[in-house]
Amino acid sequence: MTMRFSSFFLLMLYAPIAWSDCSAAKDASKTVIAGGSLTEIVYFLEEEEKIIGVDVTSNFPKATSDFPSIGYVRALSTEGILSLKPTLILGEDDMGPPLVIEQLSLTGLDVRILEEDHSSSGILKKIECLSKVLDTKANDTLAKIDLVKEDINYLNKISQINKVSGIKVMLILNMQGTSPIVAGLGTSGDGFINMTGASNAANQFEGWKPISSEAIISYNPDYIIITNRGMSSFPDVQSLANTTSLRLTSAAQNGRILQEDGMAMLGFGTRTISTAIQFAKVFSE
Repeated sequence: MTMRFSSFFLLMLYAPIAWSDCSAAKDASKTVIAGGSLTEIVYFLEEEEKIIGVDVTSNFPKATSDFPSIGYVRALSTEGILSLKPTLILGEDDMGPPLVIEQLSLTGLDVRILEEDHSSSGILKKIECLSKVLDTKANDTLAKIDLVKEDINYLNKISQINKVSGIKVMLILNMQGTSPIVAGLGTSGDGFINMTGASNAANQFEGWKPISSEAIISYNPDYIIITNRGMSSFPDVQSLANTTSLRLTSAAQNGRILQEDGMAMLGFGTRTISTAIQFAKVFSE
């Protein structure tokens, strides 16, 4: 049983956990968040005064570092969360471990788990849902959401151009020795590539996996994107290309290895839309 399936089973079993329930919380004054995209969106909605604790993936904006940490989104502690005495807990659907979900379900606390959809429409749904859960009263909330819709429409126009051109992209999360951990089908990386209108060069497998030199050469991506964390062992992109089998790809030979903050791409908060626009424009040149 996978972590996501087991978490889903527990969410359905214990009634106090609200799966994708967007109704207004009775009391959101003391909100704990497990999920970087949710924290990012709460800031976007200018409701950050309600936050009292976040997980370690909630690292944007920098002000989030001022909040008490509840740990990593997939390795949370029930005691750590409850010690903050929250009135509302917001989580993404990879929140865990399952035992913590079970224990929280028995407390009677208002716990909302938002389902992840690795698409621009999925991001929009999260924004709209959180605005309802937090019962945002700001006059500019609808205006903010309209701006997101405009950005998505703009992104979709560029992505259509890239779909016609057949651009192939490989996205590297990090390096395992000299082998890159690459986004296969069904990953956040795959979703991000699809948002730009490009195709995932590594579409022969599912999940995040290390791939061989032979596979890299056979995929031969037009562009390679690597996260800043993946670049941490290399002084620059050229060094990465020169010291690995990436140098044999069209991407490396044409100087098309790009790097970006991992959460900005893969967090699927508001920044993911603007980052996808940035890359989509590069791919369409």
